[in-house]
Amino acid sequence: MTYETTLAQLAKKQPASIYLITGDQPYLTQRLKAAFIEMIPEAERTMNYASYDMETTPLASALDDAMSAPFFGEKRLVFIERAYFLTTETHKGSKVEHDMDGLMSYLTHPEPTSVVVFFANSGKLDSRKKVVKTIKKAAEVISLEAVAEPQIRSLVQQDLKQSGFEMTTSALNLLIQRTGSNLSLIMNELPKLKLASEDTRQIDDQIVGELVTKSLDQNVFDLVNDVMGKRIGAALNLYRQLILTKEEPLKINAVLVSQFRLLIQTKILTKNGYSQGTIASTLKVHPYRVKLALQSIRHLQLQHLRRAYLGLIQIERSLKSTSQDPMMLFELFMLKYLDQVA
Repeated sequence: MTYETTLAQLAKKQPASIYLITGDQPYLTQRLKAAFIEMIPEAERTMNYASYDMETTPLASALDDAMSAPFFGEKRLVFIERAYFLTTETHKGSKVEHDMDGLMSYLTHPEPTSVVVFFANSGKLDSRKKVVKTIKKAAEVISLEAVAEPQIRSLVQQDLKQSGFEMTTSALNLLIQRTGSNLSLIMNELPKLKLASEDTRQIDDQIVGELVTKSLDQNVFDLVNDVMGKRIGAALNLYRQLILTKEEPLKINAVLVSQFRLLIQTKILTKNGYSQGTIASTLKVHPYRVKLALQSIRHLQLQHLRRAYLGLIQIERSLKSTSQDPMMLFELFMLKYLDQVA
């Protein structure tokens, strides 16, 4: 079941008995939670709505609640948060015991007047587990994975329209670029942008440029382009800025390695006829990252990408095994890379 279909279903107050929500999309998760809660009349929520955190509360407590009849209402709503026992994650430090047999029993015979929503937003579902196989059959599964750019644009425009604001196309492009097309980051930035444009109700490039800082991924994307474009001065300056803003050199290098790996993989897959969507699903990366990668590799040679990648791997080894200055290591990498591709 899709996110949109679920919202429509809840708006009609025709919910299923069991839902399973997966994927790390905080904004969409919060909107779904609000829609579920809205389904219960406000006067009945105190008695007919409860949320249970599986890291601190036994599953049996939530199931006992779910099996209870609603109190002077038609439906009871139970949220089962951080259901890590459905995923590949392990919580060895947790002393909470969960009754899997009780869960299996409930999934087989759910209470018709209760709506139970499992949130497994971190980690991947462990399809080897019997309980996961059972819940997939019993529940409406809503996967909140990477959100495509068109949907992000639509959600932003919906939010702006509802609050009486407008944003130019170029400003929206810049916002998407600076946040790396991360929906939750974008939605967190909107209140700040609205406040700054309260008088005109128009959000333009200047406002976005002044108030929205680039993410590390976006800075690294610019850094990669400077490296591949042989712009040594710009590359060194941007790397220095990242160090000055207290970004860890190993973290910067790790993101650089990841980006060059993506460029190499995208280059190879493109040569083999893969489309943007197929590349994203094959590599399991956000479609927006693939879109940017495709733009970057048009004029790049595969052997140059490989040399840069191997050079960054060497930096990683040096950072882990020596106390050499990260700035000096990156400068030596740039000089060596330029000498190799000259």
